[in-house]
Amino acid sequence: MGILSLEKEVWYYNGEFMTSSIFQRLLMIVVLAGTVFSSRAQEYKFEIGGMAGGAFYMGDANKNTPFKGINPAAGAVFRYNINFRWALKANLMWGQVSGTTEGLENVFPGNAQTSFSRSVVEVGGQAEFNFFPYSDKFDYAGARRFSPYVLVGIGMTMAPGGGGSFVGPNIPLGVGMKYKLLSRLNIGCEFSVRKLFGDGLEGQDMLDDPYGVASSAFKNKDWYSFLLLSVTWDFGARCRTCNNANSIDY
Repeated sequence: MGILSLEKEVWYYNGEFMTSSIFQRLLMIVVLAGTVFSSRAQEYKFEIGGMAGGAFYMGDANKNTPFKGINPAAGAVFRYNINFRWALKANLMWGQVSGTTEGLENVFPGNAQTSFSRSVVEVGGQAEFNFFPYSDKFDYAGARRFSPYVLVGIGMTMAPGGGGSFVGPNIPLGVGMKYKLLSRLNIGCEFSVRKLFGDGLEGQDMLDDPYGVASSAFKNKDWYSFLLLSVTWDFGARCRTCNNANSIDY
């Protein structure tokens, strides 16, 4: 018995032998597999990434033709996912806008003609509402890996140079679609408009209230828009207890 006690403990089950060392290895494999599964099921609070696409202007030099003279645009985005339905987003955007009075139906005083092209820089924040609970987990609770959304927010627009710098607030309004391509990788498409509270985005005196008609802050002002594709990466894992679907607001 003394010699046998130094040997590995042997269990006899159903006519076959299984050593405790084999059992320990199997147990370790099960634990590791569970760890890998748990990491894949992890939810994250934040996203960071980039956006690229086009920008266009609507104002005195383009009254009613969306996407006319579309120019390149790009930027960075940070998103805080409050829950499956709501998110807060911050962005830093750059875009090129341009316009011309040539070919317009309306006639400017003295039949004058002009054109412009300038860069626009924007910093802003928006609140997003997902129409579907957005997650690639918790299918049983109705979560989906894709969702359309709407956004509204506030920002600041800067357009340096070009005959006169423009700085002013804007109100972004938009719609989009997001899709969780991988557990931590998101892609999206977004269209949004920016309502300005000034009429000098063009940097041209002729286009700054050309008819001399007084108007309110919400009327006869310039707009610009973005059509963007985005790629973002999730980070900032939520606590394990918060990953329970019962504790997440939909």
